Parts: sequence; structure tokens; C-alpha cells
Amino acid sequence: MSNVNDHYPVKGRVIIHLDMNAFYCSVHEAEEPEYYKNKPTAVSGSVEQRKGIVVTCSYVARSRGVKTGMTVRQATRLCPELILIKPDFNLYRKYSNGFMSIARSFTPLIEAVSIDECYMDITGSKLFGTPLEIADALQKKVMSEWQLPCSIGLAPNKLLAKMASDMKKPNGLTVLRLRDVPHLLWNKPCGALFGIGGKTAEKLAKLNIMTIGALAAADENMLIKQFGVTGAWMKSAAHGIDHSLVNPDRERNKSIGHTTTLPSDISNQDDVFRVLLNLADQTGRRLRRQKLVASTIQITIRRPDMVTITRSQTLQAPTQSAEEINMEARKLFVRHWKQGDPIRLLGVTLQNLSPLNETALQLDLFNYEEQPRKEALIQAMDALRDKFGEDAVLTAGMLGDDPSTLIRNKRIRGTSLQKDDSLLYIDE
Repeated sequence: MSNVNDHYPVKGRVIIHLDMNAFYCSVHEAEEPEYYKNKPTAVSGSVEQRKGIVVTCSYVARSRGVKTGMTVRQATRLCPELILIKPDFNLYRKYSNGFMSIARSFTPLIEAVSIDECYMDITGSKLFGTPLEIADALQKKVMSEWQLPCSIGLAPNKLLAKMASDMKKPNGLTVLRLRDVPHLLWNKPCGALFGIGGKTAEKLAKLNIMTIGALAAADENMLIKQFGVTGAWMKSAAHGIDHSLVNPDRERNKSIGHTTTLPSDISNQDDVFRVLLNLADQTGRRLRRQKLVASTIQITIRRPDMVTITRSQTLQAPTQSAEEINMEARKLFVRHWKQGDPIRLLGVTLQNLSPLNETALQLDLFNYEEQPRKEALIQAMDALRDKFGEDAVLTAGMLGDDPSTLIRNKRIRGTSLQKDDSLLYIDE
């Protein structure tokens, strides 16, 4: 019988990437199997109106041609028996906390990267068996305790663990070692390498670098000249090299944002401004609740063909005022969007966050006497909403029948936990 220690490297690490499969739909199936088990289901932002987009769909629905990001109309045409489900983020958080606590029972070194995935460093977890035994036990425990299918990637670093977990879905368990990289990854297109987006892949293609193998063989100086320091990272990544650590203290809120997918396209500026006001209101609320201030405002706009733009503005001084956030969001919109063009999704994200007690806020030279009164009013309004609910104090401009008016309801709205810029997080 082999020694458990023989299955761990003398130097180096053993990393797991744990990724839930079709998470939102799987949660609803686990919660109400009598309605949803083995059925084609999709979570959609506007169920009653049968508009909007498919946020995620079950594997049964995928087998019928339904895809994430598709309009509900397209999806129901492909799969008339598709069951549409309202998002319930309180429920998703409960299940997320559940599988994360199972992960923590194997190692304290857990880095949550979104509501449905995390990295685990199990180098010091020999007590629980070999890496394969831990991965197998983890997968079975998540299924038996929470009825959630998951895919697991097992590798010597985070990059390869993430790549491995994507290889077999649902319920996959894939080991990806450095020596496997040439024959498993090098024939894939550059865009398949985690961390390389569509625009970078296009630029690489113009340089005649089409595959991960070609990227691994490319001249590093040329890549640095074309892409800066990212060029050096890309060459290392193409060889499967990644030195980033699993960080259990990762700051969840490097940004705070909300986006909302609209049930039908809007183009009227007044409608756009109402949505931006609601988004600014809630991002500002979350900012103040966490005693943070923001130095950068970003807006996200998505067209009906799913083409998405983001534009940002760094402020002269940090703020936590929804009024300022809304004003900057409007300016960005007017500056960067052609009036009358249709819009499917809008988002507001606050970036470059810092603690309020460590930041000097700038007083307005002309309104400094009003500032304390204004802050006292905001505090009073926040207190009312904390006690009686988000709808306790509203301005007339916030009222409407689009989904932006619903983001005050935590049960049906999501939050951007990290990089993700979607309220309804598009779950692969």
C-alpha cells in the first residue's frame, strides 16, 4: 500500500478548482426536485413577461439547444416545454455558503472567486488522503449534502486547476499536470486559455498566433512589445506556469456593482436615466453600508446583439454619494452612447474603493455649509430603509416597471461578488 505522502509533491502545491454546474438551475432542482428534476429549466430575469435573457439553463435544456445569453423568446422557440424560473439570490447564497463550508472542512486555504466557484490549496491536507481521494470525497459530499453537481480540476496551480474543471461538465473530475499541457492544451485556440479574452485572441491571430502551442513558442520580447507585461504572462501561461497563490483573504469587494437586464430594449433617455438612478441608489447604499468610498464610476451598456461596452470616469475626489454616482453615470452615458440606439442591459460599478475612515473627502467650496445637513439627511434615509425596507424612501425618478426597480429586493437580485459585472450572473 503506497504512502499518502508519495502522492504530494516535495516542492510545489496541489490546487483544486471547485465549480458548480449550472448552479442556479441546480439549486432550484435541489430545492424542489418534484418540479425541476431532469426537466429543461432556465433562470430568467423577467419570467412573467417571458422577455429578457437566459441567465443559466439546465443541462437538459442545453441538450435541446438552449444557451446562456439567449433571449427567452429564442429559447422557448427551441424548447417549448422550457420551465422559466425567477432568480432567488437568497437561496443561491444559502447553497453557496453550504458548499463553501464543505470545502473549508478539507482546508482553510479557500479563495472564493464567485458565488459558485472557489480555489482550494490542499497541499497541507494529507490527513484526508491523496489529492484524488480528497477531490472524490469533496464531490460526493457536495452532492449528498446539497444535491449539487460540481466539476473539479486538480492541478499544481490555479490556472491549470481552472482549465481542468472546465474539461468535463457536469460532474467531472480532471487531473491536469504540467507534463499534460503540450498534448492536452497546445492544439486549442488561444481564447481557450483562461485569462485571454476575445480582443486579445484577435490581436494574437493578427500576429499569426492561433493556438496555445503557438503562443508557447512565440518570442517573449515580441509579446512584451505587443502586450506589455501581459505578454510575458501569456507565454508562461501557455506553458501551464502560474505562481499566483490561493488567497483566503482575497478582498471580496474590489468593486461594488449592479447591472440589470431589461425585459425589452429601451432607447429613450428618460428611461435610461431612471434605470441609472436606481442602480446608483443601490450601489451607493452598499458602499455606505460597508463604510467605503469610491474613486471611479463605471457604466456597462449591452446592445440587443450582446455586444457590451464599459466606460469609466475617475473622480477628482472619492465619494459615497448616490447623487454624485448617478450624475457621473449619466455623463458617461451621454458621452459614449448614440442617442436612440437600443439597450438590453445597463450597469453601474464603483471601483477604486477605500475605507471611509482612511480617506479625505473633499468638501464643495460653495456648498460646504450644506454638507453636514446633506450627510445627516442621507444617514436618516439609510436608517429608515434599514428598518422598514428599501422602498421606505424613494424619489419619484426611481419609480417604473423595469427590473431596475426590483434591485432593492435582495431575494431576486444578485450582487457582483468580484469581477463579474452582471446582476444576473451568467453561469456557465
